[in-house]
Amino acid sequence: MNSRTEPGESAAEPEPPDAAIRRAVPTGTATRAYARVAAALPRPREGGPRVHAGAARAGARRPAQPDDTSARPPLLRELLLVVGLFVVYKLGRQLATGHTAEAFRNAGHVWDLERALHLPGEGAVQGALLHSDTLVHLANTYYATVHFPATAAFLIWLYLRRPVHYVWARRILAAMTAAALVGHLAFPLAPPRLLDAAGLVDTGQVYGPTVYGAHPATDAMANQFAAMPSLHFGWALMVAIGLIAATRSRWRWLWLLHPLLTLLVIVGTANHYWLDSIVATALLGGALAVIHRPHRTATTAGRAQERAGEPVADLPELVGAGR
Repeated sequence: MNSRTEPGESAAEPEPPDAAIRRAVPTGTATRAYARVAAALPRPREGGPRVHAGAARAGARRPAQPDDTSARPPLLRELLLVVGLFVVYKLGRQLATGHTAEAFRNAGHVWDLERALHLPGEGAVQGALLHSDTLVHLANTYYATVHFPATAAFLIWLYLRRPVHYVWARRILAAMTAAALVGHLAFPLAPPRLLDAAGLVDTGQVYGPTVYGAHPATDAMANQFAAMPSLHFGWALMVAIGLIAATRSRWRWLWLLHPLLTLLVIVGTANHYWLDSIVATALLGGALAVIHRPHRTATTAGRAQERAGEPVADLPELVGAGR
């Protein structure tokens, strides 16, 4: 037998692994037997090795991770920026002083509007505090000492642990504070503790401690006619939202107790109206709508799914990176 291949003939190709099985099975039973055996045979994977979608895009783009330290802005620049914003805010508040008559006139309008809207009276909260001298003193202390330190601690923690969230939160706070400053200049407002029609007690002056002078018109330390909006409440609410966004603990929603407690304190001490916190919430909502929160992406959020072999897509999520 000539081992050479004749012209026009092709070299014999190897038989598929199930060819011998097909020849060995009788015709009458071939269909069922072949189906059972062929299903048990290993099949080659089509298209070569599978590549994860997130890994395929990683070479083209690698967005900054929410906890990526490379996203942390220079410390000196941030310190100068925060101090500069604080100085501008304090100077702006001082520009709003001296509008005593207008501030009391606006206070009367706000008080009447709250009654027309059937909002709960501020006196109900204060009445609960006045049942105990200790509660009143604690409320005054909370109002005087928690506002700035809590916000500063919040920003410092984000700067060290969640740099991307820090930039986002700093922008939100700056935008909300700038809008509040415009409101203080355009709408000077005496707080309810100074409004005779409210019939409320100035708990800071009576029980202490207080951050305000006894005579608002001559108070050089603070503008007492900058009640609306309440930055005490607006900042506290942003602290809670920022910590909920930047952490993943199942208990993180308890941070909402901070703005809730702040709301009860500012109303109970008669430093703010209900409407002051409502306006602050609206300003914060506008800032959050314009300045978007950080997003988890396939490169940061998909590691657990990659280990499980699940497909991962880009996932916008309130919770950023978390430990």
